[in-house]
Amino acid sequence: MSHGYGSGRRAYRRPRALSPLREHLRDTFWFAPTVGLVCAFALWWVASALDAEIVGYLQGEKAYDAISDLISIAEDAKTIVTTISSAMMTFIGVVFSISLVAVQMASGGFTPRVVRIFVRSRITKLTLTVFLATFLFSLLVLTQYDSKSDPRLVTTVPLVQSVLVMTMVVLSLLLFIAYVSSTLRLMQVGPVVDRIARDAFRVLARQPGGGLGGGAGREPLAPESGRIAYQGRAGVLRDVNVARLVRAARREGVVLRLIPRIGDFVVPGTPVLAVHGDGAPSRGALRYTVSVGVERTSHQDLGFGLRQLSDIGLRALSPAVNDPTTAVQCLDRIVQFLAAVVEMPLGAVHHLDRERVVRLVQDVPEWADLVDLGFTEIRGCAVGSPQVSRRLLAGIEDLLLLAPADRREPLVRHRTLLVQAVERTVPEAAERAFALLSDRQGIG
Repeated sequence: MSHGYGSGRRAYRRPRALSPLREHLRDTFWFAPTVGLVCAFALWWVASALDAEIVGYLQGEKAYDAISDLISIAEDAKTIVTTISSAMMTFIGVVFSISLVAVQMASGGFTPRVVRIFVRSRITKLTLTVFLATFLFSLLVLTQYDSKSDPRLVTTVPLVQSVLVMTMVVLSLLLFIAYVSSTLRLMQVGPVVDRIARDAFRVLARQPGGGLGGGAGREPLAPESGRIAYQGRAGVLRDVNVARLVRAARREGVVLRLIPRIGDFVVPGTPVLAVHGDGAPSRGALRYTVSVGVERTSHQDLGFGLRQLSDIGLRALSPAVNDPTTAVQCLDRIVQFLAAVVEMPLGAVHHLDRERVVRLVQDVPEWADLVDLGFTEIRGCAVGSPQVSRRLLAGIEDLLLLAPADRREPLVRHRTLLVQAVERTVPEAAERAFALLSDRQGIG
């Protein structure tokens, strides 16, 4: 099975403490440019000190002719640095304005959730960071040009700084090419659905294989002793800080159970954690353990990838778009993901502490939930498109070959509903037979 997902249980991996923070920073667009500006200032400070050391050394050696040559070279470079500093910000504005228009078109053609791919794109952030760093660095270099031309009196000649500015410009041009290529790919169906599928598999890889399952082979939880209500603004449960929750439960000797699933909408006052055992963690220990936002993210949400693929396929089958080929591409990835989880234990995740004792129980979608999420809405619109109905039937049949006996019922149900809908909607027998042929390419 692709992506390394087999039927066996994987070894349990303890969650990384900074994992939620890292993902939240990736969902922002300000962090990388800010770090880049700080690094640009630090680089300028080092280069400025190096230039001053070079001039001081040459003055100490009384090599005034060499200093005069450096001043001449720096003056020639000043024109280039001035041009770069004046043009870079305009270049940044034009490039990113055009790119944002392209992203808007992509979100309108696929789903608004593809904007998140643009926001999390490393090449996008790196390009913006280098552009802004080049602009700031060139401005700082301009402050280092000395009005004195006497080699005995100058304190610094920004030669190293000018070379670094030109190097950063070359890097900016190379990144611009890569950025444009990446943005154009964002407007194509194949790369978008592939990126969504890869994000979904990353979420699957983060699931602790040794702790998955609805409690099979584990001791039952102690009786519930209390519940902890959510306090904060209403929103979608994006993720939880598993490492912090495990530590809080371990200190009190209890087991915590997350009541809502990742992706559920929570409101203040509703219970978010159940405590099993004597004692309860303090509010301070549970601070910053639950992250709520305005929309779902793929960090810990096992079904969010299927949700996005279903949305794209559903929009492609709408009468306004009428693009069944895009829906087939989405079905390809949906079947790929379901094939990867067809034998995995689902239903709950058991997070362990350092002594391999269960400290946190987290519900995840069941197999039937994932199948319904991937197939229901596309199946409802597939009746009028033989290409989609044929691909859907082929995908279901492939999954039936892989699924164990206890997981075939949702697949058989969707196949039966699709056949009944086609038989009820398409009057001609030949057309019905054609629409109900299994074909992995839709109409190959």
